[in-house]
Amino acid sequence: MIELLEKTFQHNGLVLAFTLVGLVMWVAMQLSQRLTMGRVHGSAIAILIGLGLAYWGGLETGGTKGLADVKLFAGVGLMGGAMLRDFAIVATAFEVQVVEARKAGMVGVVALLLGTFLPFIVGACVAYAFGYRDAVSITTIGAGAVTYIVGPVTGAAIGASSDVMALSIAAGLIKAIVVMVGTPAAAGFLRLRTPRSAMVFGGLAGTVSGVSAGLAATDRKLVPYGALVATFHTGLGCLLGPSLLYFATRALVE
Repeated sequence: MIELLEKTFQHNGLVLAFTLVGLVMWVAMQLSQRLTMGRVHGSAIAILIGLGLAYWGGLETGGTKGLADVKLFAGVGLMGGAMLRDFAIVATAFEVQVVEARKAGMVGVVALLLGTFLPFIVGACVAYAFGYRDAVSITTIGAGAVTYIVGPVTGAAIGASSDVMALSIAAGLIKAIVVMVGTPAAAGFLRLRTPRSAMVFGGLAGTVSGVSAGLAATDRKLVPYGALVATFHTGLGCLLGPSLLYFATRALVE
């Protein structure tokens, strides 16, 4: 019976991958609600679980693709590949209503640009301080500080190693958790009371999960507005990371 199930899973790897991700998300959401009262979003916990599983997969097989190196979970590599990743990014972008986004005005645009460039500069400086000297690694880690999606997308485009891309995801994850936890405490100082202030905040913070969870703990009515502008960071970062930011970094360090 066990052999039959194993063969079935191996021949339906992508189905098993979706099932595994669904299970991880369910566990992460339960942990988020029961342990953190929703202050740390389930997506951040799910990423931590995913990184842990990837680490375990690497230890067990000695491979370089994390959990996908385990034969039973080979479908995770296909699910996490460029095709479905880019599809998810495009699908997220289609949810944004440009008419609504325009209500943020020029302030929202400036906040979006600052929220993209400033985290990149900070991330790139940290990477340089820790000994990275090549433009590819510095750009990838800096892009991860924008969001944990932009980092690996940029790294894959410019040829970064899997270790560096993992670091970029970790950088984006830390940023998301800081935004999640810090938003309710700083809401009064930031005057997060109106939809426009939420959109400006979403542009500056730039992490959809962090902004959504932070605003949910502050005022649930502000969540759609903050997430609306924060969503643009994925597309903007994926556009600028492998192009303008990479060439600018290469010009400075090489």
